Amino acid sequence: MQSVNTADIAELTGCTEQHLLRRADGFLLHHKVLTAFDMLCQAAQQDGLSIKLVSAYRSFDRQAYIWNNKFSGKRPVFDVHGNVIDITTLQGKAKLEALLLYSALPGASRHHWGTDLDVYDAAAVAADYQVQLLPEEYNETGPFGPLTLWLKRHAQQFGFFMPYSSYQGGVAAEPWHISYQPVASEYMQKLNTDVIRQSLLAHPIAGQDLVLDNLPWIIQQYVRNICSC
Repeated sequence: MQSVNTADIAELTGCTEQHLLRRADGFLLHHKVLTAFDMLCQAAQQDGLSIKLVSAYRSFDRQAYIWNNKFSGKRPVFDVHGNVIDITTLQGKAKLEALLLYSALPGASRHHWGTDLDVYDAAAVAADYQVQLLPEEYNETGPFGPLTLWLKRHAQQFGFFMPYSSYQGGVAAEPWHISYQPVASEYMQKLNTDVIRQSLLAHPIAGQDLVLDNLPWIIQQYVRNICSC
């Protein structure tokens, strides 16, 4: 595991924007990702797809806001079948498993890096369509089914892969999530238990003690447990 300095920790955990550039659509991406993503979009457009962003860089504070509201039951939490569950009835690891299925731990989200993007096909829906990022939108019969197939076939040509292309017992399948491998792999090499622990101690979140007690398991099951293509 590589040694990590203070500047690296800030980038790894979503506490700085120094490595990012803002696109015309307002989204922040890692400066090394912009050209590759533009090329991906141009290639998709030639095949009748209009790839647009739903989410790109997400700060620690934003991820913590999502996490805290889900932990307290103020924001809905879904199971692997898309059903809403009552998070307030769960405790211990069961509560963490329910949260981590779809919500990354603040400080450990791939979206902190600016390398990971949630996308949809604007050509497949009306202009006022509200993307929900639900599996049924991206399966064979959903409006973004053709996008899913296209990404599986072509994303790697532009340096991207789908870290959650299938469910492996950690994060749920997210066919909308693509990652720029050349940069993301470097961040993953640097991310370790100490980095995330330092981040959480500096910025406490809901369920702090429970998270810290289970941090090695969280990292193994929900951070490093990704698909390779």
